[in-house]
Amino acid sequence: MTTSIHSVFAAAESGISDTIKDTLNALSVPEYFVSITVVLLIIGLLTYRQWTRPMVAVTLSLLFIAFYVWSALDENFFKIITKPDNIPITMMIVFTALVTWVAFRQAAINDARLEKGEPLIESGADDKVLVWPDLVYTELIAMVLCTVVLVVWAIVLKAPLEPPANPTNIPNPSKAPWYFLGLQELLVYFDPWIAGVLLPSLIIVGLIALPFIDKNPRGNGYYTFKQRPFVISTFMFGWMIMWIVLIVLGTFLRGPNWNIFGPYETWDPHRPAALLNINISDVFWVITPDWLGFEWWKPGLPTKAALGGYMPAFLIREAPGIVLLSGYFFVLPVLLAKTIFRKIYHEIGFTRFCVFWLLMSWMFIVPIKMVLRWMFNLKYFVAVTEYFVNI
Repeated sequence: MTTSIHSVFAAAESGISDTIKDTLNALSVPEYFVSITVVLLIIGLLTYRQWTRPMVAVTLSLLFIAFYVWSALDENFFKIITKPDNIPITMMIVFTALVTWVAFRQAAINDARLEKGEPLIESGADDKVLVWPDLVYTELIAMVLCTVVLVVWAIVLKAPLEPPANPTNIPNPSKAPWYFLGLQELLVYFDPWIAGVLLPSLIIVGLIALPFIDKNPRGNGYYTFKQRPFVISTFMFGWMIMWIVLIVLGTFLRGPNWNIFGPYETWDPHRPAALLNINISDVFWVITPDWLGFEWWKPGLPTKAALGGYMPAFLIREAPGIVLLSGYFFVLPVLLAKTIFRKIYHEIGFTRFCVFWLLMSWMFIVPIKMVLRWMFNLKYFVAVTEYFVNI
């Protein structure tokens, strides 16, 4: 009787565990995974005063540790997190959560003090220290500790060295170093010249230009969120979603043939991944007339021969995408400057607003393109394959 009861409980526990794993595997596809993280980020920004409280933060940390340990009992999950290349990513997740909590905890305390008319945490603080002996001793101790950690790490964790490159034996999946995995994930949605050159350059330019665009003097020299919610939210979206989340996605969920695998799934290199990529030109010239039943207008994609050779075919073929992108980059900012961003436009002026929208438009075109790819398998807005210009 006792044995049968234990068997029933074991079967029930196994069933619940399998249900949880199946659910998490199903939620690991990019459209769910990224969307859930965006929702969690919004909730975190709105409730930063609650979750940064020490007891709440400790409780969340213990729940995360328990979940991670429980997940590590799964063979497939354990194989993923124990790969030498992936161990630093786990550390990155922990340290990212830690520094984010510290920053928003300080911001929550300062915002509460400002509302009560009390001095800030940073006010009156004496940050001056002597170079000798205080700074030198601190740097020496830090150097020794870092050296010890690196030596122990090099001894315990084997370096993931692979054999010399062989064009007949290509690793599957072929992944970039962890710090480029976010950019490699963008290659799914953009051409290399955008994902590997333009977007990283705009990230650097944006970081340089941010102090010149935002002239708000509040928040300089102290932690706050209430006084600069838009700028901080934009930065957190770009950093957490478009960098950290994409690295995690590329590390733990991208498997053979660059397919998506759940954290508890076996990486099967033979899984089929059939995708019918379409462009805006296909939607306008082929799919829409067919869907609307326009039997009298199904010209297909315009060709040079069909146009009599008087003009390049791509000008007509890609006209819908060109009009759409022109409206996004040039018409939409005018409408936003007169409505939602009116206050920002009057505060920073025309020139700064142009730079601001240039950076914002390219940042937001990434999630827009990702959503359209997930929902409609959209590849390009404009595909000028004749000159290798695809957006």
